[in-house]
Amino acid sequence: MKKIKTFLMIFSLFISAFFFSNQTARAEFTVGYVNYKQVESNYEYAKNAYKEIDAKYLEIQQFLMDKEKQYKNIESPINKKNFEDEVQKDFKVKNDEFSKFKMKKAQEIETNILNATKAVAAEKNIDVVIDYSVIYTGGIDLSEDVILYLNSNKSLKKK
Repeated sequence: MKKIKTFLMIFSLFISAFFFSNQTARAEFTVGYVNYKQVESNYEYAKNAYKEIDAKYLEIQQFLMDKEKQYKNIESPINKKNFEDEVQKDFKVKNDEFSKFKMKKAQEIETNILNATKAVAAEKNIDVVIDYSVIYTGGIDLSEDVILYLNSNKSLKKK
């Protein structure tokens, strides 16, 4: 019985210390949040990058339409097969280049937004920044500040 009381007392002290340290830590943390989609849609570099991506996609679509017209003018089955093989190879190269370009631009945008978020958080003494979708109440919205930082900071616009 004495061991159980000692255990409960030590356990209670441990729990009290835990909650006290959590309350202290909580009081020291400042939480901010960012609406990534809002930032991305108002970030000029991202807008331009997505226009470039769309233009390259349209180039691929035009390539396919042009090849389809050429294909209709081929009469020989052997020539049609050779043409199909050639177009397939060319399309694969173009599509791979497009995918790499798209991924590169997306990565640049994400990296720039992350770096801007870190800079704004440091500037405003924010300890933790999370996505706005997980906030029910409280926190500081940094979205507009991040947008302003991104659109005014020349070093982040181009890599």
